Amino acid sequence: MHEIYGPAQRGLQDEFDTRRLADAHQMTIIADGIDDDRKEFIESRDFFFLSSVGADGWPTVSYKGGPTGVVQVEDEHTIVFPSYDGNGMYLSMGNIETHDGAGAKIGLLFIDFETPNRLRLHATATVHRDDAAMERFPGAELIVRARVDNTFVNCARYIHPHTRVRASDYVPDADGSQPIPAWKRIDLIQPFLPESEQGRAAADGGEIDVEEYARRLADGTS
Repeated sequence: MHEIYGPAQRGLQDEFDTRRLADAHQMTIIADGIDDDRKEFIESRDFFFLSSVGADGWPTVSYKGGPTGVVQVEDEHTIVFPSYDGNGMYLSMGNIETHDGAGAKIGLLFIDFETPNRLRLHATATVHRDDAAMERFPGAELIVRARVDNTFVNCARYIHPHTRVRASDYVPDADGSQPIPAWKRIDLIQPFLPESEQGRAAADGGEIDVEEYARRLADGTS
């Protein structure tokens, strides 16, 4: 496991008299792999937050949703997860590919808002186009494999409890199919869609204008 605290963290710990507490946390809640309990929690989630860093040094954090088990644990140091169709920007996947050679550092945050409970994970990732795990994630465009460096649980006292309503209608089904999102039906966006999606809006309810999309966003039907 790498040293999790640097000079800045140590300085703050000394300022607020938490160095001993921080050392105790590193010894007790931070692990260099994924044990059975943490594996069970990770694979019970149908979403997570993914952080990555671009070539310019700027970080980004992205919500990633999918079926239950959207992140799978292959062994105590290896996880895999899919990249599904998104907005076409490929920020997270591009960030990982940018640093593939040197080892792309990523962070994952798993939260159960109902319990509540949360788990953090740090890993080194690579992007794959022909990985065998594609078969386990119908509809995936890419697969991310990551070597886990450490995992650690967090106190949940600031997590506001939420009640789950339902799964997203856009999670790919067993065949990898999913409905067209409303933003891909916006009339102004049509010329910019990939060739494979040209004309799809007309076959899936017709085009809509920006005002209609804004209304759908506001009422949760997008």
